Amino acid sequence: MPAYAYTGLSAKGKNVKGVANADNVAALKASLRRDGIYLTAVNETTAAAAAQSGGGAAGGGREVDLGKLFDRVTPKMVASMTQLLGTLLQAGVTLPEALAALTDQVESQRFKGILSDISEKVNQGSSLADAMDPYPKEFPKLYVNMIRAGEASGALETVLFRLAEFLEKQLEIRSKVNSAMFYPVVLSVLGGVIITVLMVGIVPKITGMFTDMNAELPWNTRLLILMSDTISSFWWAIILGGWFGGWLFRRWRRTEAGRWTGDTILLKIPVLGELVRKIAIARFARTLATLLSSGVQLLQALDIVRTLLGNVVLEKVITDARDSIREGENIAPALKRSGHFPPLVTHMVAVGERSGQLEQMLGDVATAYDRETNTSIQRLTGLLEPLMIVVMGVAVGFVVFSIMRPIMMLTEMAGS
Repeated sequence: MPAYAYTGLSAKGKNVKGVANADNVAALKASLRRDGIYLTAVNETTAAAAAQSGGGAAGGGREVDLGKLFDRVTPKMVASMTQLLGTLLQAGVTLPEALAALTDQVESQRFKGILSDISEKVNQGSSLADAMDPYPKEFPKLYVNMIRAGEASGALETVLFRLAEFLEKQLEIRSKVNSAMFYPVVLSVLGGVIITVLMVGIVPKITGMFTDMNAELPWNTRLLILMSDTISSFWWAIILGGWFGGWLFRRWRRTEAGRWTGDTILLKIPVLGELVRKIAIARFARTLATLLSSGVQLLQALDIVRTLLGNVVLEKVITDARDSIREGENIAPALKRSGHFPPLVTHMVAVGERSGQLEQMLGDVATAYDRETNTSIQRLTGLLEPLMIVVMGVAVGFVVFSIMRPIMMLTEMAGS
């Protein structure tokens, strides 16, 4: 039985190398497929090399490239792949050929392995949606259902373009939110570092001479000394307590009561709650419009949209609306009753239902709320930046004043 040296990709996109015995290349390929390895290159080798590598088992000489452990598939990669796949299909390229071309083009080894597996399944007769379904992290339920609707309607390339546009919009909103929060986060970290250095490294040296003099210190200086001593002596307990408190909070937030209470409070926070609601409404409108225009039924589309809002209070609103629609009611009254969707949104949805242009109206709502989201982000950033500067100024001012006040008191006593 001949021996073959092979290279391939695991289902997670990791490089795999080895030597295995097989009757022929086709048998080797089938054997590796059972082990979840997708063959990329193969050369016949000697039996001695096969024995040295572990011989008969298909994965006996398997080596994993540890450099690929941090390789991951980003939403940007998926959006780009979706756009290219739609372009290739529109140009008349068959789906298997298009998938093969995309597999060769992507640089991420993990993504290459996933696309290789999808391409293999499509070549074996599977639908594209079914081939993507085992990879929910890269292709979520929304994506797979839209692909399935596109295949059923015969307009797969159109659905792919809509999906690519939708993914790009989501990435744009996420990028704006991250950019807006970057500066306040940097200020917070910088302020924390400055205060810690003052309290641990400088304050003990200066306040030590006050203690040696046995002078009566002002309350703020005594408080500063107490805080400095606590941080210096029990920093490990503070860090441990902060970590434990964060762990408890995350665990509480994972419970049903924690999610409901936390999301309810979040929606009531001035400015921030408004921003969260607008982002959710924009995502709801754009996603529902994309699903409906791709041929997904309304009830199924609402089930998918509900999981994307990121807030259990708003998810409950969509669940109630779905149940009302199942009983024969329109979607607009159900959304209006909740009080979480503004009158403008429910009015435009009602007009869309009456006129048969619900997808277009939802698209207009999404566009309008994208603009509103940008305005809210700018407003939140405009509030956070001066607020962080004021907080840092007050903290540093308290430290400086608490140190300088006893010095001035001692100077006055010495002068008198």
